[in-house]
Amino acid sequence: MVEFKETRDRNDIYGMPVLGFMFKNQTFLTGLKMAVLALFIYGVYMGFVVPGHENIFTTYLFWGLFWPVFMVITLATFGKIFCGICPHGFVGKYLTKFGLKKEMPKFLRNRYIGILLLFFGWWGIYYFVPGFWRVPLTTAWLFLGLTLIAFVMYYLYKDMSYCKYICPIGTLTRVYGKVSFAELGTYKEDCNSCKTYECASACSYNLKPYAFDNKNSMDDCTLCMDCSSACDSVAFRFTKPSRSLFEKFKFNKSEIWALILITAAITITMNFHHALSRTAIADTFIWSQSAAYVQQYVDFGRFDAVGLFAMFYATVFSIGIVYIGMFVASKILKASFEKTFYTLGYAFVPLFIIGGLAHLIHSIFTHHYADIGNAFIYGFGLDAGPVENLASRRDAWLRVFDVIPYLAAIWAYLILAKRIKFFESSKMKKVLAFVFASSLITFYLSLNLYRVYAFATYGAAKSGHHGSHGNHGAAKEIDTKKPVMKCEAGKCGAAMKKQ
Repeated sequence: MVEFKETRDRNDIYGMPVLGFMFKNQTFLTGLKMAVLALFIYGVYMGFVVPGHENIFTTYLFWGLFWPVFMVITLATFGKIFCGICPHGFVGKYLTKFGLKKEMPKFLRNRYIGILLLFFGWWGIYYFVPGFWRVPLTTAWLFLGLTLIAFVMYYLYKDMSYCKYICPIGTLTRVYGKVSFAELGTYKEDCNSCKTYECASACSYNLKPYAFDNKNSMDDCTLCMDCSSACDSVAFRFTKPSRSLFEKFKFNKSEIWALILITAAITITMNFHHALSRTAIADTFIWSQSAAYVQQYVDFGRFDAVGLFAMFYATVFSIGIVYIGMFVASKILKASFEKTFYTLGYAFVPLFIIGGLAHLIHSIFTHHYADIGNAFIYGFGLDAGPVENLASRRDAWLRVFDVIPYLAAIWAYLILAKRIKFFESSKMKKVLAFVFASSLITFYLSLNLYRVYAFATYGAAKSGHHGSHGNHGAAKEIDTKKPVMKCEAGKCGAAMKKQ
């Protein structure tokens, strides 16, 4: 154990005045976790008290602040910071200490549970039932249900097993966190002489921080920073973006499937349903034609058949493209399909987490900033005027962010080029295998180029189906020039705040 580390590396965040305080000071971190927990509880409470669309606080807290703005941005930068302040994990660590500490049954120790819950339970419903999860009442029930399940599992099972296997975003954050430019580790010179391993004893997840550097993987670390308070030899370093993805490490099958399914459900389906379906030729695409054909025989009512088929085709195309490409690549490299599939599949990491930043940044300027600001004014009954959008969708300068998806594709190609070097084969065969193994990346790139072409050539549809994109499919977009609903003492009245 090291009580005080006098000299730290230049890239060690813990040695930097402001960032070091934010990421290491336990008083500050505990206060932040308690604040997030309070917001979480209040958001759920408001969902039950004011269940209708007028309750913009619950909607934008969970689907505007917590998910897109906070989690996606932090994953692409510092890694799994969201998991470190997650209300479930924060409370769960205390429940686990006084719980039964049983071994989780083998049938539950399956990371695919969380992945499939997210894929079908969230994204499947998101596209097929527009706005379902964006209604404050359903949002409240969703997070109340997840909270009860999480707390029961924290109490029953040891090592925070819920986070590792059942949490819908557990495996997601584990794999996408690899793209970040910060990693937790230790100073080897101190660890070599250590006999007490306080960093491991302090970890509620039963991990071994002193081994992170040797394994080139932080495993299921949530960056709660408890280990750093137990031993000052723990370091949180700036590294090259995606450093671990350029080096060898033990692959995890569930992580690759998380990448493929999330790329299909978010990145590809969004391009199908929320982009190409807004063009003047929307009716010519296979997902629209399939929906129209089935609707001749089945009345979908308020359900979104186009969204359902868009997700279906996106998933089929994505899995099929990856399987065929990796199969051919494995034959060229004369390697097993499993090794090829799971070694090279990590190249898909940037497609969503980096490529998605373009849309996220657009949204922050055009509505997220105002939505979140007005949500807090509403939720806490603040005496403030409505928050205005930072920009309009028509502002030309926003187009500078359109280059990000192409940078994501280039980044993915670079990761693939590095990881294909792990195979023993001739240079010519590696180049040929690269072409086939990168099929999903190429499909993603081509889709982005075609989207631009379709809008430039055919234009946007004058009226048509746009699904439930973002928060706007669930609740009416907040007009910041209109009066804002006011809440006083946590009770929302029907009176409008006078401007």
